[in-house]
Amino acid sequence: MTYDQLKLENQLCFPVYASSRLIIREYQPYLDELKITYPQYLVLLVLWEKDQQAVNDIAKKLILNTNTITPLLKRMEQQGLVSRKRSETDERKVLISLTEEGVQMREKAAKIPQELSQRLLTNEEIDIDELIKLKQSLNSIITLLSK
Repeated sequence: MTYDQLKLENQLCFPVYASSRLIIREYQPYLDELKITYPQYLVLLVLWEKDQQAVNDIAKKLILNTNTITPLLKRMEQQGLVSRKRSETDERKVLISLTEEGVQMREKAAKIPQELSQRLLTNEEIDIDELIKLKQSLNSIITLLSK
């Protein structure tokens, strides 16, 4: 029996994993300027779209467990980026809101997506249509696997 299916080059997971790590590495200089981590950036993206959300809702959007996101949110609260408070209508829910510093960080972060896209597109091996198609394909896989 051959085991070609076990070769690294035949795996879907490896290029997705490696791409993810390399893309996050490209984000790092921008995030270092903001003094945040990539997971914190993702939380901020969610809150910049809609402020004051329950921990469970943020976790669901980021496809994370609440026990993973809770320590992250506590650190963000200590940094002064978000506030956490119990819902007045349902004390089981913890609501996360942006602080003034968290709101202001949005302006500083606004340049990140465009600058990263330009970096990817300066390479003649990939164009904007391919990036859009790749994103759509990855979103389809996420939808499929999230069921």
